[in-house]
Amino acid sequence: MFDSVYSATVTPAQFFLMAGASLLTGVVYAWLMSFCIRSSKRFFLVTSMLPFIVAAVITFVNGNIGAGVAVGGAFGLIRFRSAPGSADEIAAILFAMGAGIAFGMGYLAYGVIILLFLAVVYLLLGKAPIFEHSSAAADQLLRITIPESLEYNGCFDEIFDHYLSRVEKTGAKTTGMGSMFRLSYKIQMKDPAEEKEFIDELRTKNGNLEIAILPFTEQVNQL
Repeated sequence: MFDSVYSATVTPAQFFLMAGASLLTGVVYAWLMSFCIRSSKRFFLVTSMLPFIVAAVITFVNGNIGAGVAVGGAFGLIRFRSAPGSADEIAAILFAMGAGIAFGMGYLAYGVIILLFLAVVYLLLGKAPIFEHSSAAADQLLRITIPESLEYNGCFDEIFDHYLSRVEKTGAKTTGMGSMFRLSYKIQMKDPAEEKEFIDELRTKNGNLEIAILPFTEQVNQL
């Protein structure tokens, strides 16, 4: 059961057995991961087929160094033409590729176990109340647009001291053809219910220009 289904030469029957096992397991895996990842339908269609794609590549390379280098270069081109995804999406792809290697070497039982076991563990860990830091969850990104004539160093300190438990400046840039500045801060509110009052007081300082409070992530923090 745990031996490779491949012989010295891969027969069509062995290949189709591998294809059926990897595709069926991939669909079940994508369905399980859908409980953890909120992503598009196309992402899960690709994820369900990824174990078979990787397995087919491993099967055809079969120890050929030249073919392996060519495949690696092709995968590299695909990577650089792909937009970066979330941590959950990257993990889902890595799990599928890892199991695809097992399928490609003919170890179907190991491939099934790896893929479904990782999906179940990821699902359980995602639902478990662990590694949830309330302080990290409260981090927000504050963006304030100000006129270029306003000296922003220390301008908002009094308001920040009143409403924020923590503030960290993360950047500043010009906008509006250089007529305005956009300031970014990583903040934590003392009382989230006072968010409107906080924004209203900031508006009195920045001339009623744009102010935004967003969830703080590395992607959102791009100025």
